[in-house]
Amino acid sequence: MKSDYWNVSDEQVIEKTAKPLAHWDKVLDAFGASGKKSMEVVAHLQSQGVPRYWARTLTTRYLKMRE
Repeated sequence: MKSDYWNVSDEQVIEKTAKPLAHWDKVLDAFGASGKKSMEVVAHLQSQGVPRYWARTLTTRYLKMRE
């Protein structure tokens, strides 16, 4: 796996989740993801129908962008 696997395009995310990055950022903001453990965030995205790999990718991307 490449070290920056979380660096994905909007097109890739739409293809795999049917929603753009901005949508998932809003979902994670509303969930309070920046204050939670990454496993909790991944589980939340999975409960929204996001496949596990993409839930992990979106979580890592979200948290890296807020460092």
